[in-house]
Amino acid sequence: MSGFAAGSSLTVASAKSALADGLARIDAGATAVDCAAVTQFDSPPLAVLLAWQCAAKARGATLDILNLPPKLASLANAYGVDALIDGTGRH
Repeated sequence: MSGFAAGSSLTVASAKSALADGLARIDAGATAVDCAAVTQFDSPPLAVLLAWQCAAKARGATLDILNLPPKLASLANAYGVDALIDGTGRH
């Protein structure tokens, strides 16, 4: 499994660069993202994670989201997108 780390901050200010970095890594074959280091976030990370998932699916792959912080998993659940983020709260 090829993967990458999401970084420590996924906020409005960092979402655009995080999205571009993740899409490039997925395009290069990454199949997992480790969210263990994410300590600062607001709602944009959910859009970033969903975009990464869509990019992986477009390549015919799945993207495992590892170590999603519980508060971010809870936010995904509150917005009703937890089922769209493969691996929410399970890794």
